[in-house]
Amino acid sequence: MTPIIFHQVDLSASQVGQGLAASALIGTVARLLSGLMLDRGLSCSWPVRAAAVLALIADLVLLQAHGFEGYLSGQLLIGVAAGFYFPAIELAVPLSTGPFPSSRGYALARSADALGVAMGALTGAVLAGLGLIRGVFLVEAAAVLAMLTLLAWKPLPDGRDALLHPQGAEKPLLKEPAASAGGRWLLPLLPVLALSIVATGMIALMQSALPLDLVRGGLERPALSEAWSGGLIALQLSLLVVLQWPVGNWVARHSLRFGLGLGLVSFAVGCLLLAGSALWSGGVSLIPLAVLPVAFAEAAFLPTAAEAMVEETPLQHRGLAMALFSQCFAISATGAPLIAGTLLDSQGHGLVLWLLMALICICSTPLLKSVRPRYTAGLAAIPLPLETDEQSPGTAALRSQHDHPSGAGPDGWGAGQRR
Repeated sequence: MTPIIFHQVDLSASQVGQGLAASALIGTVARLLSGLMLDRGLSCSWPVRAAAVLALIADLVLLQAHGFEGYLSGQLLIGVAAGFYFPAIELAVPLSTGPFPSSRGYALARSADALGVAMGALTGAVLAGLGLIRGVFLVEAAAVLAMLTLLAWKPLPDGRDALLHPQGAEKPLLKEPAASAGGRWLLPLLPVLALSIVATGMIALMQSALPLDLVRGGLERPALSEAWSGGLIALQLSLLVVLQWPVGNWVARHSLRFGLGLGLVSFAVGCLLLAGSALWSGGVSLIPLAVLPVAFAEAAFLPTAAEAMVEETPLQHRGLAMALFSQCFAISATGAPLIAGTLLDSQGHGLVLWLLMALICICSTPLLKSVRPRYTAGLAAIPLPLETDEQSPGTAALRSQHDHPSGAGPDGWGAGQRR
């Protein structure tokens, strides 16, 4: 809702995009710092606590801001908070799952994310209808206070310390695998990171460009009120809540390539529908149809991408890997709003923007060929043998023995089914 709030105080789309880009830019430094400290053994709870405190301060700044300077200050604080938060919370998922497959853990975590964001967006839509739209900052402040309370009651589990820094040992208990020496562990991550930049760019545009596109109108589509625009955004987030667990759980049973590819194609379909809505006076009816494949794409792509980062990285580098993964959000949030703001200001509608994003999604699919799991997701991070898209019986047995000694998950399907 932040772009809509500051659109009301006459900030241009370019200024809104500049604030979001500055937030993302400063977040890149915080993400790398958080990832490096996590790889040195810092508990996942501490960066999350720091993020909550910074987010609380940012909400208080944005609540009182009525110009670009105050808006920018608040966005910078949000950027640092996000930088501390995301690597830690992403790394905490496989550390918290225990016998539960981490791929399904990520689907469950994304479901919780979607529920929280949708509740906030629905609250924002209601407040916008009541003329109290700035109350969303108070809602977010209450949420981060609740987060601090939960962390004080039950910190995030983290069993890496004994493996990374055993007591009385000069060297880590884990040896550096040959594949991870000299930074070579980074190379397999590059395709997943590139695909994640595309997907998170779509998510950034749904949060920044789509609200502005709706309130400005298309070539033929009439402009919508802030309340209706917020309601459509809330619809997309509500669909994500409904779809996240069933879709995420479903793609977790298939290959990494399947979930990532399905997400890209669904993003492209949603973009084409958004572009088509600008060409028709009744195009507003296409918006609910467009947000459905976008929600489906997020539900399929994000948990699969997080799991891919885990399964392609040795344990001693997973903090930095998650920092790089969350850096994709920062890169997208830096570039996408700036480009979108410029296009919206120069053309007055989002037709070219959505067509461009559909083309990028389709052209990115060849990168899927090099994506495959290389390690098991648990604390042992056992290297997996080279495999094709159809997992070999030996790899399936190794994953099954590691994740579930009984050979089956909590619901009776073996871990080896996750190819």
